[in-house]
Amino acid sequence: MLRFSTAGESHGESLVALISGLPAGIAVDQTFLDHELWRRQQGYGRGGRMRIERDTAHILSGVRHGKTIGSPIAMTLANKDWKNWEEILPVETGDPEKHKSVASPRPGHADLAGALKYDFKDARYVLERASARESAARVACGAVAKMLLRALGIEVASHVTRVGAAELSRDASFAEIAALASREDVLLACVDPESEARMKAEVDIALRTGDTIGGIFEVVVHGLPPGLGTHVNWDERLDGLLAQAVMSLQAVKAVELGRGVTAAQSPGSQVHDAIGYMSGDVADFPGAPNAPTHTLSSRPESAHFADAAERPAVRTAQPFTKFTREHNNAGGIEGGISNGEDLVVRGYLKPISTLRRPLASVSFETREATKAAYERSDVCVVPAAGVAAEAMVALTVARCVIEKFGGDSFRELERNYNGYCAQIKSF
Repeated sequence: MLRFSTAGESHGESLVALISGLPAGIAVDQTFLDHELWRRQQGYGRGGRMRIERDTAHILSGVRHGKTIGSPIAMTLANKDWKNWEEILPVETGDPEKHKSVASPRPGHADLAGALKYDFKDARYVLERASARESAARVACGAVAKMLLRALGIEVASHVTRVGAAELSRDASFAEIAALASREDVLLACVDPESEARMKAEVDIALRTGDTIGGIFEVVVHGLPPGLGTHVNWDERLDGLLAQAVMSLQAVKAVELGRGVTAAQSPGSQVHDAIGYMSGDVADFPGAPNAPTHTLSSRPESAHFADAAERPAVRTAQPFTKFTREHNNAGGIEGGISNGEDLVVRGYLKPISTLRRPLASVSFETREATKAAYERSDVCVVPAAGVAAEAMVALTVARCVIEKFGGDSFRELERNYNGYCAQIKSF
């Protein structure tokens, strides 16, 4: 079973990422890994910390001569800011006078709940671990999971569909979404320049007023065969696993799969994806291996179409079988099982809790009213959260791939995978 864990604090010496359960023989690309970490640091509205750090993963174990060897992979990500915190957060007792307390908890953060839970007299230690800085270690693990998926022809990409009140005004193809990962300059990771400009204006308002702003990111998995996950046990359903994985990211307050939000207010005849069947060779269908990519209907559901007839008549391609879908309202999952359509997962990100114009709080020491503590922070992190969500989705999908197809080596897993794909193509 694929497992991963992280360790480290925001201002500690380094972050630690550990991933185990990967088969031997997966090619590991250090450049790709570090580029994924770079992507997490980009985006308009990021704070001063991103000008200090330039993340790179130092692989300690589990990879030799450029390939996985079946043993756990351990990685460290050094915090360059550590040099400014060595005496503030030493491992030893240190000088209490140099301790930098978080004297008043920030509304919306883990500060108060964590201080109460762990009996801390201030929120410093809570902040250090609860910080989204931890997500960099997840991205490192997710990059390795992506390398496994890519070797099977499965791609994971993300884009931003909304920042504040500004939303993506058109549909996006998977090719457009995937191309965002190769941009040299990342603004707000939106495929449409006009929509991105409106999103930037929302961030500018927050910057001017000392506020923060959230939004919606969308993660798409392309090339995933039907049959991952299962309906037979509640804790093995793919939709449940993905929801937990994305919800676990800092500041994510809601997760949507497919047309999850507006489906609740629409009749079933306008929600469920009608099934068709096409004659001919599966390889001739759009979306099949080496065929042109299809258009993915990724319009934000906040647009609230009056009925399904107003939604774009876009059919997502079916690369594995002759069974087709008119739409992809289900987001690639039915009954907890992938159905062969693109997997579409959205995360709803609340505004960052640390405001330059702090909200009201209470002093830990005096219990008197005061302003919440301020730590160097971001104004908008929606694009970065999308990259972190890609990692969590990739880790979840890779786990399901390994559980279904097994194999101690990649050659064995690939053989099992290809055999299964041949089986469903002939169904």
